[in-house]
Amino acid sequence: MMHRPTDAALSLRAARPAGVAGASEPEIIPVHDAEGLTQGGNRAHIVLGDQTYTLRITRAGKLILTK
Repeated sequence: MMHRPTDAALSLRAARPAGVAGASEPEIIPVHDAEGLTQGGNRAHIVLGDQTYTLRITRAGKLILTK
């Protein structure tokens, strides 16, 4: 069973390390639903620069990212 992110998860924030510009303000980290990325399937391709990666959702509900 796949879980949808909660409202709290959709507004995740991480503190920036000390010494980093803007360290007093939390960094907003985008949240993406894996099922949305795979459009209801179990695989999606993700491109970073000139590399293409495959995101796969296993039957156990785990995520695997491979080149």
